[in-house]
Amino acid sequence: MKKLLSLFLLSFVMTLGVQAQLLYRISGKNLSTPSYIVGTYHLASAAFADSIPGMAKVQQEVAQVYGELIMESMTNPDSIMKIQKAMMLPDGQSLTKLLAPDRLDRLNAALRASIGADFTNPMLEAQMAKLKPIALNLQMSVMKYMMRQGPGFDATNLIDSYFQKAAMGQGKLVGGLETIDQQMEVLFGRYDIPRQLELLMCSVDNSAHEDEVVDSIIHAYYSQDLDAIKAATDMKYNNSCDPTPEEQARLLSVRNADWLKKMPAIMEKASTLFVVGVGHLIGEEGVLQRLKNEGYTVEAVR
Repeated sequence: MKKLLSLFLLSFVMTLGVQAQLLYRISGKNLSTPSYIVGTYHLASAAFADSIPGMAKVQQEVAQVYGELIMESMTNPDSIMKIQKAMMLPDGQSLTKLLAPDRLDRLNAALRASIGADFTNPMLEAQMAKLKPIALNLQMSVMKYMMRQGPGFDATNLIDSYFQKAAMGQGKLVGGLETIDQQMEVLFGRYDIPRQLELLMCSVDNSAHEDEVVDSIIHAYYSQDLDAIKAATDMKYNNSCDPTPEEQARLLSVRNADWLKKMPAIMEKASTLFVVGVGHLIGEEGVLQRLKNEGYTVEAVR
């Protein structure tokens, strides 16, 4: 589940050799003014933006902000219905029916450790047992992250939303590289149910490993250390719990390629700050290298 946590959440492959850096300037080619791209950890606090060198100046300089999607769009009634539908198992199915008794016992133990209740509680079963395994897995991972952040963590004020809200407050355009439908497919539609069940139990049965990954990612991101992020997210189970190459591609490289088709026209129209998960920046198939391959100059903002 460590790959899903990145996403809303993050997955990373690193070969560029960049140093402690999250913000980059994009210039050259057909651009009359530079654009920028910043890597986020989707569950990082909004306050962390002030710690990124050059960030405040860039926010003032750009004419528009593009995220992976328009965060505000997630709160309209149509989007809420889509999200709820994407998270739910087909009618008549439930996790308590899909899981063998021994697996259900282990899941219940993990739920008790996480939220103090399990599926023997009728209210919890009614609320959560009809979730897709991947949706429950995501919720458990987010709760684990929040608990490890400490009591001051504010889940209503996260970094991706911050950049978009700040831009709207300045009267600037806010856009998205993906739609709600695309994001829901990434989050909840890319695995069949048997594979989702397998990944859910991977997280349940490897809690200590998950904790180690979460702690490493938190420290690496707040240190703005992409090499450490790579090392943390490359920690393997060395079994079927690891994502297949096809699963990893659907999460990262396929989406990166799609974004690179859209970004040139967006940047040519106006100076833009792109705000995307940091895992999309790095690697031979990452956005930074793809921009360079297209003839742009990509430089760290110090």
